Amino acid sequence: MAWIVNLAAALAAAGVGAAVTYWSIKRHQASRAQKAAVPLARDTASEAEKELNAIIECAPAAIIRVDGNGTITLANALAEKYFGYAKGELLGKQVDVLLPDSVRKRHPQLFASYLENPATRWLGSGRDLRGRRKDGTEFEIEIGLTPIDTPRGLAVVASIIDISHRKDAEARQRDFESKLQETQKLESLGVLAGGIAHDFNNLLTGILGNANLVAEMLPVSSPAIPLVDDIETAASRAGDLCRQLLAYAGKGRFVVRSINLNQIIEETTHLISISISKTCVLRFNLTPQLPAVLADPTQVRQVIMNLVINASEAIGERSGVIAITTGVVRVDAAYLGTLYRGDDVKQGDYVTLEISDNGCGMDSATLSRIFDPFFTTKFTGRGLGLAAVMGIIRSHQGALKVYSEPGKGTTFKILLPIATDANSTQSTVPLLPSHVWRGSGRVLVADDEETVRTVAARILERHGFEVELACDGSQAIQQYRADPTRFRLVILDLTMPHTDGEETFRQLRHTNPGVRVILMSGFNQQEAVSRFTGKGLAGFVQKPFEVDSLINEIKRVLLTT
Repeated sequence: MAWIVNLAAALAAAGVGAAVTYWSIKRHQASRAQKAAVPLARDTASEAEKELNAIIECAPAAIIRVDGNGTITLANALAEKYFGYAKGELLGKQVDVLLPDSVRKRHPQLFASYLENPATRWLGSGRDLRGRRKDGTEFEIEIGLTPIDTPRGLAVVASIIDISHRKDAEARQRDFESKLQETQKLESLGVLAGGIAHDFNNLLTGILGNANLVAEMLPVSSPAIPLVDDIETAASRAGDLCRQLLAYAGKGRFVVRSINLNQIIEETTHLISISISKTCVLRFNLTPQLPAVLADPTQVRQVIMNLVINASEAIGERSGVIAITTGVVRVDAAYLGTLYRGDDVKQGDYVTLEISDNGCGMDSATLSRIFDPFFTTKFTGRGLGLAAVMGIIRSHQGALKVYSEPGKGTTFKILLPIATDANSTQSTVPLLPSHVWRGSGRVLVADDEETVRTVAARILERHGFEVELACDGSQAIQQYRADPTRFRLVILDLTMPHTDGEETFRQLRHTNPGVRVILMSGFNQQEAVSRFTGKGLAGFVQKPFEVDSLINEIKRVLLTT
């Protein structure tokens, strides 16, 4: 009966907890049996063996015993399940049949070395241990080994745990944490980009507005005109950079309307053709009867041009093909998990735009960073690049998927939600050069940035208006409440400290429900005005604004409301 006690002890040492209790009980029984008659000892041994076999069969690990020659002499039900063999197939086989090919050749030497210095050992995680099933597939395991003395000599009990499911769960957890960190990084950088864009827009408003006023005041023959033109051009280019920052912040929609993606691509064909290498061939696979999408055509063109130029550079000097494909796809929950997207992207039908190339492709390390601001694999960077593309797509409640392998090219697949209605952003009032029209009356201008207040006052006074200025929302409310009848119009900044534009607008409406308010913001119109839906906002001007855009918006508001 000693070998039964030894086996129970081995199971306990190998990590099979149920055997611990069994071992202590049977050791006590063995002590008592030594004092009893021989038949009684035999009955006790038989009973103990049955109970031990029951414990082995219900153990939460695969139990395998091998003799000194490496032959399997015992296997439980979980061993059959793990390795795919019936018990009859396992018994009598060499244990190395359960080992992967990479270990099998070395196993006799390893086993002999263990028998020379037998001891209880736990071979846990971090050792990359694997078992081999009957069908040849492998799985990750942890093993506990314990030597035991049997009537036939030294044997080894192995307790084996399949940890492949745990490894899969850990991999999913790591993937989730990685995506969470990426989302947090994008969100924090988006907040930073939006804040920079707001302050930058205020500065550009002063530069561009004053430059416009100087251009109006100078005679056509003035030698200073080209210098002012250069200032306006530089300010406009800075505005483009600011729009990229806004796009990255997910606030880059400016003039959103219902558009046909095929038409945008066809209109951009010539520009695309001259922007790519002469060795590249363009192929268009445009799905007819494509549903409309609600988007800003200028930003969609920017996305197309950015991706096409990237594709051309990936192909390089050799011959290659850039394919532009459109279509429609239905997105389900599983597909959503594979996309770069914002939280507002839902299941449903989307119009797709694919731009693919057969260029150099990207490895996983590069793919993980392509949407980082200013990241580039080129000798010199080119600005926000794909980060701006991602911002534009997110701002349209769209999503993006990337396929790429080194040497096999890259495909960017963009998904845009199908438009449910056609929005028109065209004004019903003809847009005329600002100097053609003059207004009258008093206008209250509220902005926390002195540069913006000053340039707005100069523009308004030059076009016939009297102006009062407020440095924040609280001051604007006080000035308006003093005599609401004095003001024909209020021009209000959205982002101000203490009392912001939204709260200021609410207070002004409480004082006078008929107040005309034009909102100013560096953010796009949809982002800014969405907070005022149904509240009677009269108009919107995006910073940095030129003289013509501000005056024409004032004209539209005064003549149509």
